[in-house]
Amino acid sequence: MKKIEAVIFDWAGTTVDFGCFAPVNVFIDIFKDAGIEVTIAEAREPMGMLKIDHIRAMLSMHRIGCLWEEQHGKPFTESDVERLYSKFEPALLQSLAHFTDPIPGVVETVKELRADGVKIGSTTGYTSSMMDIVVPLAKEKGYTPDCYFTADDTDSYGRPYPFMIFKNLQALKISSVKNVVKVGDTISDIKEGAQAGVWTVGVIVGSSEMGLSINEFNKLSGEERLKEMERTKEAFISAGADFTIETMTELPSLIETINLQVSGEEREAIEK
Repeated sequence: MKKIEAVIFDWAGTTVDFGCFAPVNVFIDIFKDAGIEVTIAEAREPMGMLKIDHIRAMLSMHRIGCLWEEQHGKPFTESDVERLYSKFEPALLQSLAHFTDPIPGVVETVKELRADGVKIGSTTGYTSSMMDIVVPLAKEKGYTPDCYFTADDTDSYGRPYPFMIFKNLQALKISSVKNVVKVGDTISDIKEGAQAGVWTVGVIVGSSEMGLSINEFNKLSGEERLKEMERTKEAFISAGADFTIETMTELPSLIETINLQVSGEEREAIEK
């Protein structure tokens, strides 16, 4: 039976850093230093992209662009993007070590997938220098993929381009994009997977799209949790996700469902 050969995970908000908080405050701070007050929602909207592309996307938002022009007397330029990024990168590098805890259920799920012969790859919006901090610390805490690639490995073509995924497939020796699942917590992850032609899965709890810390999530009432999860699920589905899961622990059973579609057994059962 044909089956899923590999899962390609995102990092922050998917496998580590519940809520994807490491970059958010830094984005807010560097814009504040430039005289622009941005909202948490605006800081999160391009999440998952290469971080310099993320800054460019924020400056391209209508409200932020207008505020920038009012504050600086002219529209933003590429020099402004580079100047903001020059402040962003060292600030993030300084704080990243505190945001490397695996999200609950990830370590156990990866172990289960590997036991079933599934290879584990990963892509990220972080640069290689950022991952030099994240990867070894996450490994100490129980999570490590078989390989990972950043936009530094693809001539700075990050998400939503599919090239980081293709690098994973080559390294893992995967036979077809049809036998691969991409799991992420942002719209950029879904677009990356769709453009690579792989199955796309949005993980809801702990995601940047939901935007809640683990304490904030745990304090919600049952009704509030359902509302937040439904909102996040709808965002992923609207972006084109093939599936969503509430937590990572649901992934192995979802892959069993996808395996039926990959092998054609589900279609045959329907025809019978």
